[in-house]
Amino acid sequence: MKKARTVFVCSDCGNESQKWFGRCPSCQAWNTLVEEKTDQDRAGTFRLGFSCSNVVPISITEASGGEEERLSTGIPELDRVLGGGMVPGSLVLVGGEPGIGKSTLMLQVAGMWATNNGRVFYASGEESVEQVKLRADRIGSLATELYVATENDINQIIELAGELKPSLLVLDSVQTAYTPELSSAPGSVAQVRQTTTEILRWAKSTGTPVFLIGHVTKSGSLAGPKVLEHIVDTVLNFEGDSAHIYRILRATKNRFGSTQEIGVFEMQGSGLVQVTNPSQIFISQRALNSTGSVVVATMEGTRPLLVEVQALVSRASFVGTPRRQSIGFDHGRVAILLAVLDQRAGLHLENQDVYVNVAGGVRVVEPAADLGVALAIASSFRNYALDPELCIIGEVGLSGEVRRVSRIEARLAEATKLGFSRALIPKANLTECTSNKGLKPLGVTDIREALGYAFSK
Repeated sequence: MKKARTVFVCSDCGNESQKWFGRCPSCQAWNTLVEEKTDQDRAGTFRLGFSCSNVVPISITEASGGEEERLSTGIPELDRVLGGGMVPGSLVLVGGEPGIGKSTLMLQVAGMWATNNGRVFYASGEESVEQVKLRADRIGSLATELYVATENDINQIIELAGELKPSLLVLDSVQTAYTPELSSAPGSVAQVRQTTTEILRWAKSTGTPVFLIGHVTKSGSLAGPKVLEHIVDTVLNFEGDSAHIYRILRATKNRFGSTQEIGVFEMQGSGLVQVTNPSQIFISQRALNSTGSVVVATMEGTRPLLVEVQALVSRASFVGTPRRQSIGFDHGRVAILLAVLDQRAGLHLENQDVYVNVAGGVRVVEPAADLGVALAIASSFRNYALDPELCIIGEVGLSGEVRRVSRIEARLAEATKLGFSRALIPKANLTECTSNKGLKPLGVTDIREALGYAFSK
């Protein structure tokens, strides 16, 4: 008879302990250890790789393989984020908030793939076949070669996939799948790790690409241990919320491509629709001659993106530390820019509440947006509207200097295409601006000079 043993597994990093701790000994996270029951004679069966008794090491120069084959999903925005398409045998994890569009996007991909590339197996652990059919009918994803089944047992899913021999497998979702060999409930650390490992072995052995849909925690991170993200080849995250119709798809891990690319979608009644020109969409509702509003040219991978940065500065209502809040831009970076404006430009904001927002639900992470955020704050503080045809680019250092940014030509070309006549850029980038007709670049060396240009008539 199998002897059961109890271990405590960290839901964040997957570390196992023989007794419970309030704080994980490995990743130092609080209240993340979960009790799991396993079998004593199965203690060594959790293997995340492959075992072969006749493995012979060879020189990497003699190994076969070159540029990997790519299979299009039928959605160019998704292909861009994946690095050009799906690689055979790859495992892709798609995460996001409930209702953001994960299942909708995967069903759209399944319908297009079944039409263009052959048979697709969609294993649903949360919805019945009838519910999946209703959604597929609504978004126009009905296809003869799209096969659907409601199943949670990972062994049954792999057996059905072996019979169907699909060219693509979609599992919705990995937290609902389980293996009967483990006594823990579906969604537990052990179940998520084991079921993902089983799918990984099947995908690599058959060369079939697999999409896994994953839940997220209250903090917005993918549910389950970190080992789940290490097992898969690619991790895609949906950004956005129900208050905005736009969704940003971003790769946080990609073994076959860049993690800097994004895909932009618009949620409609017929599903997720690609946004081919996101810059025009994000600045289309900009109020002209409004204080605290500027347009910033950022880069998302190889794509230039123009976004509107809004700032609101108002006198603090209470004595003490004023409020500083930001949406779509790093809060710590806003605090640094406020200090630079105070010490290097003479804008005294110590008794002012400051709010910064990137319109449209976009998240800007690159430092080339620093100058735009600083000028938006200054515009609201001085109650002075900046030129609506002025685009702003530049990184701000702690000494107030405006530092050089990369790919200035692509940023200015996007601004020219959308009708901007002037651009405030780092002076170090002026020598690279040779091919943008109709747009006048203005080079600045520090924050004071930038304020002088922006607020001059």
